[in-house]
Amino acid sequence: MLTPKSTLLVGLVVITIAYLSFWAREVLVARSAGRVVPAAPDPLKLVIGAISNFFDTLGIGSFATTTSMFKLWKVVPDEKIPGTLNVGHTAPTVTQALIYITIVAVEFRTLAALIAASIAGAYLGAGVVSRLPRRGIQIGMGFALIGAATLMLMTEFELMTKWFPGGEALALDGPKLALGMGINFVLGALMTLGIGLYAPCMIMVSLLGMNPTAAFPIMMGSCAFLMPTASVQFIRKEAYSLSAAIGLAIGGIPAVLVAAFIVKSLPLGAVRWLVVVVVIYTAASLLRSAMVERSGVPSGEPVVG
Repeated sequence: MLTPKSTLLVGLVVITIAYLSFWAREVLVARSAGRVVPAAPDPLKLVIGAISNFFDTLGIGSFATTTSMFKLWKVVPDEKIPGTLNVGHTAPTVTQALIYITIVAVEFRTLAALIAASIAGAYLGAGVVSRLPRRGIQIGMGFALIGAATLMLMTEFELMTKWFPGGEALALDGPKLALGMGINFVLGALMTLGIGLYAPCMIMVSLLGMNPTAAFPIMMGSCAFLMPTASVQFIRKEAYSLSAAIGLAIGGIPAVLVAAFIVKSLPLGAVRWLVVVVVIYTAASLLRSAMVERSGVPSGEPVVG
């Protein structure tokens, strides 16, 4: 007989299979309609998928690092980055969730409620983000990356554990559960703009008196369930780069397995500092591009697939 957590994992597998089938079908429809759909990822896109998901599994995060590499190497047009992040990182994130949800014990009702809230937020958020103009996405991602860099610095200086020490609870109920659901709803919506969920989720569970380790299954479960939901809208509106998304998926899954089962942990201080510098540079570049385009001057970036 399946336990509640096993039922959750089976549901995740079913949703993921349905999502991948939908993605493949939409690509075939686009091709049959005569639209240009470059699908095969080049080595650079595969490497980006491997690097970002390897360090995501070890706790660095994937959205900010992927955005930085996309922007620095002009891999994906700015307006397609949020969709590409969600579509491409779905399969590696599901892989992480299947590994880690079973490791840390979190009360099932709490886990399921917070995941459901994030899914609802992502569904609404993706509908908005997939219709945003290029400049709006540049501004949103620019400030999102500044927030990500700030949270990385807080982690490096151990301010997260100092300011948000958390408690020992592995369950929420009453007003705390309602507040957690409201916060995770917002985080799910912001995820569709490219704002990673782990660090804000860590702050949330700590403020609510939960054990900080509970953030990981909550974060991974939320991302794994909300990303297929959000990605469906990006795919339908073709608001993403197909080849880059495939590169993230194909390069990312093996990297997750290597990080989770072979490497397991690394001294990441120097890597985190490098990521912070690159992320801040990328944020400034995105905000500068938004200012340039507001003035009516082309940014000079190529439109890539």
